[in-house]
Amino acid sequence: MTKLNQIIAVEKGVKSGALRDLASAQQALQKPALLAGISRTYQPKDEEGEQLPAESTRVQVKTEDVLRKTASVLTRLFDVTATKDWANCIAKADVVVDGRALLSDVPVSYLLFLEKQLTELHAVVKKLPLLDAAEDWNFEEASDHWRTEQVRTIRTKKVPRNHVKAEATEKHPAQVEVYYEDIAVGYWSTVKFSGALPARRVNELLERLEKLQNAVKFAREEANNLEITDQRIGDTVFGYLFSR
Repeated sequence: MTKLNQIIAVEKGVKSGALRDLASAQQALQKPALLAGISRTYQPKDEEGEQLPAESTRVQVKTEDVLRKTASVLTRLFDVTATKDWANCIAKADVVVDGRALLSDVPVSYLLFLEKQLTELHAVVKKLPLLDAAEDWNFEEASDHWRTEQVRTIRTKKVPRNHVKAEATEKHPAQVEVYYEDIAVGYWSTVKFSGALPARRVNELLERLEKLQNAVKFAREEANNLEITDQRIGDTVFGYLFSR
């Protein structure tokens, strides 16, 4: 018995081969010279006239032959595709995570969709913003985001001071050097907020995603392992289309 995964494996090759052969046949039909033939002989008016050799050209391409070849090429493609599509109607499997069927009797076409979507979702989750690990964060239920404890810091201001290096005399003024001193003038009380996620939460999400991704792949393989019945559609279609 043929299995669905075997049909899927050959479908692409059959399709590309059919398209290549059809393109070749179509090109041949676009060349009128290949479809035309001729046979002619020459007879002078009298015995003394010039004798010329006969001319002939054979027909190289026959449209009916091209149609028969087209039918032969497409019949295989039609049969393979029909076999796959008929099988996809009944190919199903459970998506099992941690020994429990998370999804039951999922069609193989939907498993393919789910697999693609989970891959894209995985890329999104990997880029989720993380909380700054240098801070201690607590979740605030009321505001539904994270916050740090209040931190109090001193606000300072530079105040100029004079340093007398030499006292004034009758002959010289005092030598004074100006310097600045940081003086506390107030206090900042700071609380940081964030809508990002702890690394632990992101890792949990990634773990679940990867577990589900694997489960979907296993389910797809199981569904594609279904034994199927080969469909014979091409002969019926082309028997009708190209019959004489």
